[in-house]
Amino acid sequence: MSKVIAGFSMSLDGFIRVRDVSRKMTAMDEDVTVELLERAGRDQAVRMSLRSGHGIPEWETAVAPVDRDNTARLLEIIGQHGWPGYRLAGEAGAHAAWLLAQHAPADVQEKCLPLLQNAVARGDASPVDLAYLLDRVLMHRGEPQVYGTQYQIRGGVPELWPVRDPSGLDERRARLGLEPEAVNRARLLAAERPGAKGAG
Repeated sequence: MSKVIAGFSMSLDGFIRVRDVSRKMTAMDEDVTVELLERAGRDQAVRMSLRSGHGIPEWETAVAPVDRDNTARLLEIIGQHGWPGYRLAGEAGAHAAWLLAQHAPADVQEKCLPLLQNAVARGDASPVDLAYLLDRVLMHRGEPQVYGTQYQIRGGVPELWPVRDPSGLDERRARLGLEPEAVNRARLLAAERPGAKGAG
C-alpha cells in the first residue's frame, strides 16, 4: 500500500521524455545482475509456497525474513552503485531490483522512488516499474494512485485503491502499454477463485 510523494507534480509521461545524456554510463556488473535475479526468484518462490488464505503467522515465518534480507542487500547495492538500472544490471536485473523495492517497507520505498524516477528520466529503468512503485508509495500514504496498479483484498475480492482522475485512468495506462484496468481486475478475480494460484 502506498502514499503520494509530497511535491511530486511532474507526470510520469514527462519523465519518459527526459533524457540525461550527460550522465556517465556505468559498466554492467554480472555479479549484481545474477544476485538480483536470484533474490527476485526467492521473493516469488516463497510467496507462491503459501497456501491460499494463509494467515499473518505464516507470512511472518516464510515471507518476512526473505523480504528483510532482500531489502538490506538492495540498500547495500544502491549505496555502492546507485539505482541498479539497465546499464548496471541489464533489463531483467533492473526489473528484479524494482521487485525487491516493491516488497520493501514503506520507508524504503520512499527512498527508492526518487532514485527510480531519475533512472527512468535517463532511460535506465522501466516506466512501468516506476508506475507500480509510485502507486504503491501513494497508497501507503493514503493518497489516490495514478495508474491503477494497486488493490486491496476485501472479503476475498480485489478492490481497486482510489485513483486520481478515474476517467483518464485507462488512457494513462495505455500510454505505458498497460491493459485496461477492468481487464487486469478480471484476471485478479480469476486468480482469487478456489484452485487458482497467482504470484504475490
